[in-house]
Amino acid sequence: MDLFIQQLINGVSLGALYALFAIGFGLIFAKMGILNVAHGTFATWGVIAAYELLAHADVPFAVAVVAAVLASAATGLVAELCAFRPLRHKNAGMLGSIIVAIGVWIILLNLAEVVLGPDPVALPEDAFPSRALYLWGFQIPPIYLLNIVTLAVVSLGLGSFLRRTRFGAAIRTVGIQPQSAAIVGVNTRLVFAVTAVLAAGVAGLAGILTAVTTSNVSFTVGEGLLLKGFAAVVIGGFGNLRGAVLGGLAIGVIEIMTLQYLSSTFREAITFGLLLLFLVVRPQGLFGEVQVKRA
Repeated sequence: MDLFIQQLINGVSLGALYALFAIGFGLIFAKMGILNVAHGTFATWGVIAAYELLAHADVPFAVAVVAAVLASAATGLVAELCAFRPLRHKNAGMLGSIIVAIGVWIILLNLAEVVLGPDPVALPEDAFPSRALYLWGFQIPPIYLLNIVTLAVVSLGLGSFLRRTRFGAAIRTVGIQPQSAAIVGVNTRLVFAVTAVLAAGVAGLAGILTAVTTSNVSFTVGEGLLLKGFAAVVIGGFGNLRGAVLGGLAIGVIEIMTLQYLSSTFREAITFGLLLLFLVVRPQGLFGEVQVKRA
């Protein structure tokens, strides 16, 4: 039983990373109508910014994280202004947005490889405390606690923002019917820009925590998050914040339990088998009600 609980803790920590990424990925899809396959590169650029600051500028961890999240948010804003906004004005639809997103993904991924190099590197050993804590007899690295707390703060904070503020209401309105929102005076350009910034910033945060958790900085770090984040959104339901969180946590726990009790061979197979099952049996996910709209 102790082993099961220990692995459950590990799974929740891993799932928190997937859920955090899925929050931003789902936000982009539900509110902007874009299946943004480039979203993983926003996480990658957050990791690159954090690595450069921690390894070469010797700044405190918290300062590096804030600056890197802002860098990710800026990357998302540039992609919105330069790629997706012109496309939206031409009513290119979902297919057009996917094609453009693939182009953005290729550009940002190749640039990341040029900046960081093809081989993985490690964050400085003193970047974040690594000595495990022992709570009730269970080993919990500090980064695990940070992953879980960060997910709780971001999900609750973003949920409150979307539900309880006027601008959050504007984001929800634009996600449902952008033309009608514009008619009643909502600044849709500003809404799309802020949504892109929020989603990319959260992606960057997920990437940074993933790099610290795995002690691995690579130009492909965002690609793994993209696949698991997409699976989390599909399972939880597009456009549903709670669904994205629960979907990410579920995938994390399932992966760890598969590693412990079955084999690493089945880790990806079970995760994406579950994804395929939901796409066939319940494509709207556990909680999703939002339908696909144009970009």
